[in-house]
Amino acid sequence: MNFAIVQLFIFQLILPAFFIFTLWKSKYDSKLQWLIQALLAIMYTIWTIFSGKWDWLSYYFIFVWFILLVFTSFRSWSNAKQLPFRIQTSAKKKLSLGFEVLIMLVFALYNVFIFSSYFTTDKAIDLSFPLKDGTYYIAHGGSNEMMNYHNAYEPQQYALDIVKLNKMGVRANGLYPKNLDKYEIYGETLYSPCTGEVLEARNNLPNLIPPEADPEHATGNYVALGCEDAVIYIAHMKKNSVKVNEGETIQEGQQIGLVGNSGNTSEPHLHIHAEKDGIGIPLRFDGKFFVRNYLVR
Repeated sequence: MNFAIVQLFIFQLILPAFFIFTLWKSKYDSKLQWLIQALLAIMYTIWTIFSGKWDWLSYYFIFVWFILLVFTSFRSWSNAKQLPFRIQTSAKKKLSLGFEVLIMLVFALYNVFIFSSYFTTDKAIDLSFPLKDGTYYIAHGGSNEMMNYHNAYEPQQYALDIVKLNKMGVRANGLYPKNLDKYEIYGETLYSPCTGEVLEARNNLPNLIPPEADPEHATGNYVALGCEDAVIYIAHMKKNSVKVNEGETIQEGQQIGLVGNSGNTSEPHLHIHAEKDGIGIPLRFDGKFFVRNYLVR
């Protein structure tokens, strides 16, 4: 997990700051040189804004980077617009610009993957959102692995991981606290997203201290609901909080338990996914297909 924190700071703080600062301070010989550096900064910043997990640092960094990128792009263009479009340059300079073009194209391709995750042609199941009274953040969601790692596993390919944000736009009091109560979502009430039958339920597994995990019981304490022709799994619930029993008929909006940190989980969050014939299907809430970095209020 320490490596993940280092990655977060490098890719979501250090590198966007570097690209934006470089765009601001570089001395350009031509409009073409400016265009290449501007597109590199834009492609990278768009990638990190949309694909980054901002609940660790603050959701509001999305707006900070966007505003800085727009302002820097206009400011640097004002210094470059009088330059010729292209000039003769050294082989070394051409090689440097070619490398920048290559990196820009890589992140442009990444952005194609990101925006493709906002769409799916698979038929979705309509549900009501299982949390109330807060600002909830989609940490993993979408139809592409770059935005939702669950897509690598067919039964959970459209699963969502959800946390709650505080007023500062972060999911916990601390970067990665051991105290479960410091996570905003821990202990939040869960409500049934549909009317159906309780097919399975488990209630007795312990709440784990991050980064402890229990891969042998991946779902932890959970409820499986038969709704329409799909099975809805609500996982990682708090020990002894499950309020429904196998075989029971349940109504949409009925309380089913509390968010916990049981099973194969890195920290407190809600995991929810739907399966039909063992294959994951998309979830839609109030007609919306949720993707990473969406907020639900």
